[in-house]
Amino acid sequence: MMQSVVMVIAQKEIKDSLRNRWVIFIALIFLILSLSVTFAGSAVAGHLSLPELDALMSSLSTVSVFIIPLAAMLVSYDAFVGEDESGTLLLLMSYPISRLQILMGKLLGHALIMSATSCFAFGLTAVLLLLFGETYEAQVVLSRFAQFIVSSILLAITFILLGYIVSLKSTEKAKAVGSILFLWFVFVLIYDLILLAILVADLSFMNQYLINALIALNPTDLYRAVNLVGSDAGSGSLALLSSSTMGKLGFYCAMLLWSLALLAIAHRVFQRRTL
Repeated sequence: MMQSVVMVIAQKEIKDSLRNRWVIFIALIFLILSLSVTFAGSAVAGHLSLPELDALMSSLSTVSVFIIPLAAMLVSYDAFVGEDESGTLLLLMSYPISRLQILMGKLLGHALIMSATSCFAFGLTAVLLLLFGETYEAQVVLSRFAQFIVSSILLAITFILLGYIVSLKSTEKAKAVGSILFLWFVFVLIYDLILLAILVADLSFMNQYLINALIALNPTDLYRAVNLVGSDAGSGSLALLSSSTMGKLGFYCAMLLWSLALLAIAHRVFQRRTL
């Protein structure tokens, strides 16, 4: 019963996003972003010039970390406050379904939207890379892009849940928009810049355990690190970020913990919300 209810709500969210052109818009943004980063060198060189795979993944993760969180929160910020203003949330709550089912249905729908757009844009980029790049090994390219897509989906889910918490806490859509922009600014810009400055400063009290903890406190830095670890990320702060001792499994576990913790918080806030 719970599974069927969750699927019905998920389908409704997907249809709403298709009707609002959100899916097409996000897919095009991701595709333009990915193709621009991959083939931008060709415009400068005057001929087809593709970057090294490590450099490409570093550039993609650096740019995507700005776009994916914002897209995820724009999809989810009105999931509850918007329906509350229109009266559909009260109607939905009148049916014999739990708030957890509503939350999980919305999350499934929005997660599928972000997954589909990520797979389309970044998957197509990987295919084009193999078609036009003679020096790339197919297995390596597919493996790196698969990892990139999985981490992008996890990052999107994290910020979808942050959007839900904002939506549940807000009384008006306008306030929700302001709140998600503030959260995006803090997580993507402020914290990230502070962490990179600390890594470059090489302070005496810093050690690898503290660096790991600072990375784990921000999902955007976890996303960067999981796509840079073990690669030739260059020099400076990115090289220090990629040299973290947590490893890929540790980064993935930390990203999953972020999602689970935010899901628990969103559910608790929803339970306390009065309609």
